[in-house]
Amino acid sequence: MDLSFLSLPSDTWTASAACLGLPPDTVFARKPAEAAPALGACARCPVARQCEETVAPADTWFDGVCAGRLWRNGRPVSLGKRGGHRRRAA
Repeated sequence: MDLSFLSLPSDTWTASAACLGLPPDTVFARKPAEAAPALGACARCPVARQCEETVAPADTWFDGVCAGRLWRNGRPVSLGKRGGHRRRAA
């Protein structure tokens, strides 16, 4: 996986990223509970679109948080509620 975007100069869009300063194990988490701080940061991030365009999670088989979603092997992870109850279609 190409992570060269992590070393972009500080005058790029990354300087405005809401996840800036979060620990890498949070940003690159594979489990929703571990990724929660990064997902929260994405919710208020002004550069989420640039992040998704640069990281291209589906194309790079990305694992972690990008543009408000948790990705595993380049696929978005469902963060729906668990507990055995499924919502019925109306």
